Amino acid sequence: MRALEATLALGLVPLVLAACGSSSSSTSGATPTSASASTESPTSSPSSSPAQIKTATVTVSGASKTVLADSQGMTLYYRTTDSSTKVTCTGTCAANWPPVLATSGTPTGSSSVTGTLTVFAGPNGNQVLYNGHPLYRWVHDTAPGQATGQGVGGFLVATPDLAASS
Repeated sequence: MRALEATLALGLVPLVLAACGSSSSSTSGATPTSASASTESPTSSPSSSPAQIKTATVTVSGASKTVLADSQGMTLYYRTTDSSTKVTCTGTCAANWPPVLATSGTPTGSSSVTGTLTVFAGPNGNQVLYNGHPLYRWVHDTAPGQATGQGVGGFLVATPDLAASS
């Protein structure tokens, strides 16, 4: 009987250690999520302010490129599956790719923004379009001059020479 109790006790040790490991693992996993959530707030907040579009120079895939940026200098993107009348990034997608929204009036652009800025009243609200392409930010771009969303999920950096959406 004592041999059975000893065997059971030894069998429980790995389970207890595994449970402790899970606990510390999920705690360390919660830290990046928490940090990520706090990083998203500053990026998301400007998306509901009046849209002012300008250009910035960033490194994209190892090359210097002129891209569209918001008034904070954050790189703007468009999704290849969107059009001037169809927005495919909503819900969870829009949480990771906050749409550029106009709260009032027509968005404005600096003199280096040569395309047409318009607004589309769609599922995300009054979303800013550039040459017919709905514009987004990427939550993992945490500072001006970053373009880490290039090619992620069908999103590309928006450039001043972006062809009109069909």
